[in-house]
Amino acid sequence: MALYDDIGGARTVRAALDAFYARVLADATLCPFFLGVDIERLKNAQAAFFAKALGGPGVHTGRSLHEAHARTRQRGANDDVFDRFLTVFKGVLVDLGVHHGQIHQWLAVLEGAREHVLNRHTPVPSR
Repeated sequence: MALYDDIGGARTVRAALDAFYARVLADATLCPFFLGVDIERLKNAQAAFFAKALGGPGVHTGRSLHEAHARTRQRGANDDVFDRFLTVFKGVLVDLGVHHGQIHQWLAVLEGAREHVLNRHTPVPSR
């Protein structure tokens, strides 16, 4: 069974995103990166991304991580900011009662995106 199903599917992903962005917008380190961002649109895009990344149904058709975070580094994102993002997200998952092993799997998906989010990965040009 896919991690997506194990954690409770769309319901859990949406609950995590709702709680996470409430915390992000109250966090002095993270909130500046989301000024002027349509949070509902972002949550919808991330729900589709997580469905795919966690083995769930559907197809993520949004921008690539590299494209979506093109200005992240310009805004000062670095490993410390990304670590804070992970810490806040982990706290949300703990509070939602996600099993310890599942939390680590979910965080591994996020950790795997670090280089793309911080734009240190050079994407292969499309043909």
